[in-house]
Amino acid sequence: MDSLIFNFIHGLSGRGFFLDVVGIFAAKYLPYFLYAAFIWLVILQPGWRLKLFFSSEAAIAVILSRGLITEIINFFYYSPRPLETLSFQALISESGSSMPSGHAALFFALSLIIYIWNRRWGIWYFILSLIIGLARIFVGVHWPLDIVAGAAIGIVSALLVHWVLSGYYGKVREQKNMHS
Repeated sequence: MDSLIFNFIHGLSGRGFFLDVVGIFAAKYLPYFLYAAFIWLVILQPGWRLKLFFSSEAAIAVILSRGLITEIINFFYYSPRPLETLSFQALISESGSSMPSGHAALFFALSLIIYIWNRRWGIWYFILSLIIGLARIFVGVHWPLDIVAGAAIGIVSALLVHWVLSGYYGKVREQKNMHS
């Protein structure tokens, strides 16, 4: 099933210049726009405490999902990327283990934290995170299951971090409502 979905999505690459450019942009450069938008969301928070808490909660979730869990899995388990298994030239260069996707882990963790703070922006982040994941399949550097595993790690990490910080979150949220 993983190969079937991969072949369908990646099979769309190389069929047109415009589609390839969009896929490369989404896989490689869209993440930078999401980072910049996150910084903007932090700046929009009223008061330094909310800015600090929001950015800290997101940073801890990202570090846990991308910096720890995916790296531990990659240390003990190597999964070849599609370009290695199927011997083709991917549209972007990438190395290391394929499973789980670090991009998916990072951006889905960030998406959930943003969703907790701002549902409208969070929905957009989830949509754009999914686009990044699909684009990384399109360009040939991930299997679909890599993206699903990374997304699951990101979401679970963000839920765990939010649960651990929920006592503090209530106090910070009250301050936010007082400033609104």
